Amino acid sequence: MAKAYFVTGTDTGVGKTTASCALLAAAKARGLRTLALKPVAAGCVETPEGLRNDDALALMAVMTEVMSYDEVNPVALREPLSPHLAALHEGRRLSVARIGGLVRGALMRRPDFAVVEGAGGWRVPISDREIMSDLPRALGLPVILVVGLRLGCLNHAILTAEAMAKDGVRLAGWIGNVLDPAMPALDGNIGTLKTILPMPCLGVLPWQPGATPGEMAAHLDLHELLGE
Repeated sequence: MAKAYFVTGTDTGVGKTTASCALLAAAKARGLRTLALKPVAAGCVETPEGLRNDDALALMAVMTEVMSYDEVNPVALREPLSPHLAALHEGRRLSVARIGGLVRGALMRRPDFAVVEGAGGWRVPISDREIMSDLPRALGLPVILVVGLRLGCLNHAILTAEAMAKDGVRLAGWIGNVLDPAMPALDGNIGTLKTILPMPCLGVLPWQPGATPGEMAAHLDLHELLGE
């Protein structure tokens, strides 16, 4: 059975895609068949082929399975807003039931390792009645939390982990992503997170603009995820 994980973040712009691509590269280096999905992407640009999102394209460039763009990113929204607002402006209504069905269909390809990347943070709305965290709950996927390492990350990470635990999802691990290389007490903050967060640290991605997913993969340990 595929090892599939939902990737969320402590906020928007904390490096979910960077972490997801690094996970995919690390799994590929082990000879595993990989698949990635970005079910909902808000902030897409018009191209001759249709709406395209940079995060979804980045995932496609790293995963080993060959899929169409629409399979990887079935809900592509133009404006870089909360998904419920971006959808509202296009006269669309999103639902966990429909999105979850699309994800299940894609996972029927049965890759060895898969990531399903969320949009925004854990509690971002996708409609006036549902939030992004309803999706991994409906799918029964364990969750990987990406922590953007900058001032304020302790509060954001702890609150997010508490919400995840309250929701009853399995906390598979967390990945730190350095957003501010000059962050005071960076090592101390990482140590605090390792002590307080109720899931293992899978690695810390350094501040390294332009690094490839393969280079970032070197900073991750997949043993916990692969059950080794």
